[in-house]
Amino acid sequence: MAFRHDIKRGALCMLASYALFTLMNVLVKDLGDRIPVAEMMVFRSVFALPVLLVILLRSGLGLSSLRTRRFGGHALRAGTGIAAQSCGFFALTLLPLAEQTALGFTQPLFVTILAIPLLGERVGIHRWSAVVVGFCGVLVIAAGQGALGGMAGAPVAGIGAAVAQGMFSALTTLLVRQLSATESSTTITLWQSLLMGSFALALLPFFYVAPTAWELLLLVVMGLIGGAAQWLLTEAWASAQVSALAPYTYSGLLWSVLFGFIAFGDLPGPSMLAGGVLIVAAGLYILHRELVRRREKTGLEETRPKEAQS
Repeated sequence: MAFRHDIKRGALCMLASYALFTLMNVLVKDLGDRIPVAEMMVFRSVFALPVLLVILLRSGLGLSSLRTRRFGGHALRAGTGIAAQSCGFFALTLLPLAEQTALGFTQPLFVTILAIPLLGERVGIHRWSAVVVGFCGVLVIAAGQGALGGMAGAPVAGIGAAVAQGMFSALTTLLVRQLSATESSTTITLWQSLLMGSFALALLPFFYVAPTAWELLLLVVMGLIGGAAQWLLTEAWASAQVSALAPYTYSGLLWSVLFGFIAFGDLPGPSMLAGGVLIVAAGLYILHRELVRRREKTGLEETRPKEAQS
């Protein structure tokens, strides 16, 4: 298709996707003091079904996209995905929007750490330094929320849930890397949505609270917005290389500051700004080191045949 490998289109889709994800989080935060997290996740999954239909139609493969020999891998990936989503939704009920978003960006830090035991990667001093800087940013945000001054309750639970979201998101990323060796992105996305929706539905009877008509409308809108955001994110990754688009994911922090102020009157304090800068800088530096390692690896592979001939 003509729009493939179009970085401008990919960037626009990425920015729009994170704007919609942030708007979805506004609704989650607004509903969170009345509607259980599990119930919100069900609506998030069910009303993402139109996205599944779009993906099926665009793949041109129909239900054959669901064929897999790695159901266990998809189930594990869906399990980490729903853990990340539940931690993120729970954190939103306790923390300001910008703080929850910034702490969620610890994902690249955990990817770096978990890649050592799970993928056998070697992490050098550059990436370890970035990880340390990133977690210093977490401590700065935690201090601003009073979590390091002996305060218990909401700040500690919210920060713990937001950081856990980053960890489970990192596990999800690594599992997707492993699955992508044999599975198409369409197959991974379809099984992710179907299994996460099934897991959430299984939990619903234990947590269901009858919503009012207005709350029901907001839940449906939340699910539709989340589905639209997921579709835009899929289109973004299909339009350009991951390395070119990854920095645009941090636009989520800007959207969260803007929407947090409009919806809840929240203004980020010095600790959130300083901590967010440290976390984002660490994530971007890890991305930079990944690109450097990839170029070095490519260069070595290109020189080996020449060395063999000499």
